[in-house]
Amino acid sequence: MKKSDRKRRPAADKPVRDIYQEVTDRIVAALEKGTRPWKRPWRPAEGTGTGFPVNALTGHSYQGINVLLLWLSAAEQGFGYDIWLTYRQAQQLGGHVRKGEMATNTVIFKPVKVPAKDRHGELLRDEHGEVVMTEVPMIKANPLFNIAQCDDLPAHFYENRRLPGEETAGIILPATHRVLDILNASGVKVTSAAQNRAYYSPSQDRIVMPLSSQFDRNADYQATLLHELVHSTGHPSRLAREGITSSSLKFGDPLYSFEELVAEMGSAFLCAQLSVEGEVNHESYLDSWLRVLKSDKKALFRAAGQARQACEFLLNVAASRQAA
Repeated sequence: MKKSDRKRRPAADKPVRDIYQEVTDRIVAALEKGTRPWKRPWRPAEGTGTGFPVNALTGHSYQGINVLLLWLSAAEQGFGYDIWLTYRQAQQLGGHVRKGEMATNTVIFKPVKVPAKDRHGELLRDEHGEVVMTEVPMIKANPLFNIAQCDDLPAHFYENRRLPGEETAGIILPATHRVLDILNASGVKVTSAAQNRAYYSPSQDRIVMPLSSQFDRNADYQATLLHELVHSTGHPSRLAREGITSSSLKFGDPLYSFEELVAEMGSAFLCAQLSVEGEVNHESYLDSWLRVLKSDKKALFRAAGQARQACEFLLNVAASRQAA
């Protein structure tokens, strides 16, 4: 057969997928509907782990931005479980994802090697004239399914189910003790007074709280205290976050709003870790959060990362104090 002389037309270039924008758009859409993605959609059963979504195969907790994405998906779809896996992992465990089920996109970062450049954009070379390579994180989508979307998985995955409204009276006292342990280990001073706002003062390294009797629930007092403790990790003697160390902060400006986003997520992560079932009312920040997220598609990722660092700092300080 005679070969055609026509040249094969090159395939049209696929549009580059912007995962940062996809994730940010998803969180922005939820906030605009009045849904806080960092609100955990269930109450934890006593003794059932960290309060974070976990992987069914490895048992590892998801972290950072993925916690928000999985909490949001669970809330929207009414999942009663906090256990997730990939399509292939379901098969590895002897089960399968039901036909027609939609995945929840999370993200992973994988290192890739790229040519290193100086601050002027010029390639860096070694003494032999070879281009220097450096590793940078590359974001990739990682589709997950909740075990509620699967059949034939081992029965133990469905034990200790966590349902909205589940009674948690048995874990309130230990949670309160753990919050106090973190506070005492942090070295931050706390003053309580009959007034209407809670705040952290960087210059005094002090948290000012309303009286506990002013809160409807003790859990709300604890959640508010954790929010301010996250702020305190930005002090120069701790993690030195710009949102705390800057001398030019003003209410509503981008840096102020970003710091509030860090504290909001950080307190949510700590509440999950410590089984605190309280809420912090920060509806007044919603518009400023939206402005920050809409103007910078990577702001959400940075805020989630800094929130995680703040949580780990507080938990590690408390653990070190107990071990001493």
